[in-house]
Amino acid sequence: MTRRTSFLLALLIVCPAGAQAPKLESYLLLPEPKAMHSTASCTIAGAQRTVLSPAHTVTESPGVKAYTAEEFVRLGISKESFIERAAAAADKRLALLNPEFIKDDTGKTRYAVYRGDSPLLATLLIAPSLGKTFATLFGDEIWAAAPDRNALYIFPAKPESLAEFAADLNERFEGNPYAASCEVFLIKKGEKEPRVVATFGE
Repeated sequence: MTRRTSFLLALLIVCPAGAQAPKLESYLLLPEPKAMHSTASCTIAGAQRTVLSPAHTVTESPGVKAYTAEEFVRLGISKESFIERAAAAADKRLALLNPEFIKDDTGKTRYAVYRGDSPLLATLLIAPSLGKTFATLFGDEIWAAAPDRNALYIFPAKPESLAEFAADLNERFEGNPYAASCEVFLIKKGEKEPRVVATFGE
């Protein structure tokens, strides 16, 4: 076998015929600790420790990257337009995903969670349909927590529903190199934007 033949065979193994590379997403709003903000970052009502940073997916690890201020300017769109596109993209992702429902011994759902390898799960926070998705289960108001990029937790909007999980959420936030937010977001059915109502961090 020649060197050229070996190289072509290796390409076929890595990229089999008909396989498509994952579509790159240009419009994301990534929850991040406030210390990570740039001039392109967006504020959230009530937030003291969290910003939403414009971001895009990349082929290299960790799979998503925030735009620098200079890169955002080169996009040639306003923050408002970016937010609208990012919200629409988040809604499309939300429609394709099924959360895991965590139940108590009686079968009652305690909370729901989207979690996995994707670094985009925390970006579901701004999906306009998120409140509607859980309205039947939890009511017209829900609380959401995104301790890292790989998870979004949904709770009933009651302090007791979240209290016993606060330490675990904080551990995920503190221990993950890609932390997202230590704050709790209120999402109302029919409202487009979340707002912060509490924190599970120190």
